[in-house]
Amino acid sequence: MPRLRLALAQTNPIVGDLGGNSAEIVAAVRRARDAGADLVAFGEMALSGYPIEDLAGRPSFLAACRRRAAGLAKELDEAGLGDVVVVVGHPDGPFEPRRFTTSNAPTAIAQNVASVMQNGEIKARYAKHHLPNYSVFDEYRIFIAGDELLVLRMRGVDVALIICEDLWQDGGPVNRVASADAGLLLVINASPYERDKNEVRLPLVTRRARENDTMVAYVNIVGGQDDLLFDGDSVVVDRTGAIVARAPQFVPHLLVVDIDPEAATLTDLPENVARIELALPATGSESGDLKPLAADIAVVPDELEQVWNALVLGLGDYVRKNGFGSVILGLSGGIDSAVCAVLAADAIGAKKVFGVSMPSKWSSGHSRSDADDLAERVGLDFSTQAIATLVDPIEEQLKLDGVAAENLQARIRGIILMGLSNQSGHLVLTTGNKSELAVGYSTIYGDSVGGFAPLKDVPKMLVWELARWRNSFAARRGETPPIPENSISKPPSAELRPDQTDQDSLPEYDVLDALLEQYINGGLGRDELVEYGFDAAVVDRIIGLVDHSEWKRRQSAIGTKISRTAFGRDRRLPITYHPTDI
Repeated sequence: MPRLRLALAQTNPIVGDLGGNSAEIVAAVRRARDAGADLVAFGEMALSGYPIEDLAGRPSFLAACRRRAAGLAKELDEAGLGDVVVVVGHPDGPFEPRRFTTSNAPTAIAQNVASVMQNGEIKARYAKHHLPNYSVFDEYRIFIAGDELLVLRMRGVDVALIICEDLWQDGGPVNRVASADAGLLLVINASPYERDKNEVRLPLVTRRARENDTMVAYVNIVGGQDDLLFDGDSVVVDRTGAIVARAPQFVPHLLVVDIDPEAATLTDLPENVARIELALPATGSESGDLKPLAADIAVVPDELEQVWNALVLGLGDYVRKNGFGSVILGLSGGIDSAVCAVLAADAIGAKKVFGVSMPSKWSSGHSRSDADDLAERVGLDFSTQAIATLVDPIEEQLKLDGVAAENLQARIRGIILMGLSNQSGHLVLTTGNKSELAVGYSTIYGDSVGGFAPLKDVPKMLVWELARWRNSFAARRGETPPIPENSISKPPSAELRPDQTDQDSLPEYDVLDALLEQYINGGLGRDELVEYGFDAAVVDRIIGLVDHSEWKRRQSAIGTKISRTAFGRDRRLPITYHPTDI
């Protein structure tokens, strides 16, 4: 039976860094060639980074990507790697604008393609057929769809090539794989991480294998890009859907695997299928002379560890890719700032994390001591900037009281953090969680200031779960649990007035988070939420807070998306909104 040695390279590209991304690709191909690989595949847009958004409409950017792709093929050949077949994703163009049937307005000038490189040339290109137009994706607006399935014949095996969404949608190229009699379906992807996505992504891969009676190799990029996080988790399954090889999540990895696809027998091609033949040198893989590789099947962590790793990578990549050397955040002694501080320490190292305690006259003693305890446990830089002497004169001059006086405290804290950021170049982290952001429980230009929000898509109950998991993880490793128990167990409070707690005006967080899950992620309306079992008065209050806080969320910092519906590009609602009978 024919044999191929396949390498799936999950790399961490940066949008626009064509030189750096190319260097990462060349290095991975070299490692794959040293391991005896015949075919190396990279993720969707691995050359340009993903998503490129409206860069797809910039002719100079597209032309640079096209030149870089051609240059990469030559560079691989000059490096002695030309005999390896390399599949790389990138944007291509500019083409003549596609026009909508209902208007003459020019639109997309680019395609989302996979280039097949060998011997210094681009031998073929495959253009993505299905262009997603939901959630965080707007590819239909920026790309021109392809209409052919590409098959690579090498060493007697037919390898069908498609891109990401083409696997998810029935019809189009995935339905031609069986009729093309391909022994291997190779899918290159930029598939963002979401909680529980493996419950749909891996079953999809295995289902496509069984439907088409073919092996499936699925390669994904890894890393943070703005608010999106790509988890890697590349996988190869056999014709029955059984896992043959699997890469770890959240880290760059080269997955090399020996595969035995069915031999190619088809001579006449079905409609809309193109095929090229590629010669491979004798490396021993076709005859079995190479020493067989041990199975490389990564263990998938439990859900809380996955979420923690996702948040760490999303924060760390935002800091690194945007050129920040350090981060700064307010440490209140509460659970949210504690979890943010530990995430930052895990992401970039504790010595690059600067925590500031900013007590007011209402701050409790345990808030200060808990913040100090956290800093000592984690090993981060810690300082205190009391705010009473700054708040009092403004409060007196403006005659502020009530909520206005409370918000003044938060805004003074925001000024302190931004001042220290400007002085030392720190990235300010805002520490609010998704539950607070949903109901508007943050002070605009106060505790909402910052360039990145690590917990933006993390509900309050999950914040507590993550804190307990991180402490347990440390204990299992013989380390000091980083988060003080008192920060976890005490009632949450903004401490802007005497004896204040969050539950003065909100339901218990387990009720709030369950309601928000159904309203935001589930899309249930008011009456449906009541039918679901929530108290009508609570429903009316909470959905009113959510709807009327959209203006705040539009001005909030970005943060790593981990849910199906995060506050950001995949949830776009009007700010001016008067719901009636909804």
